[in-house]
Amino acid sequence: MVVAHVGRGLGGCQNGGVTDTTIKPLVDPKLGDGSHDRFAHYVKKADILRSNVEGVEVVALCGKKWIPNRDPDRYPICPTCKELMGAIRGRAGSD
Repeated sequence: MVVAHVGRGLGGCQNGGVTDTTIKPLVDPKLGDGSHDRFAHYVKKADILRSNVEGVEVVALCGKKWIPNRDPDRYPICPTCKELMGAIRGRAGSD
């Protein structure tokens, strides 16, 4: 997303007083650095089905929210999801 800031000059310009435009990228801290987009994530099967039918977001174990649209077999598993899944399976096996 890009935000444009328009400045007004001191004098009367023919273009309505607009003298300069500064364009800066808008960084949304919630989006992070995009590294989560390079991984496959663990998500409940029911949530994947619901997303495919209704087009809603899913939430991975690591907390990432998105609408799946890529083949997860093409990406490495998210390290955070993998660690959390290992902890879940480890606890389930110890009972």
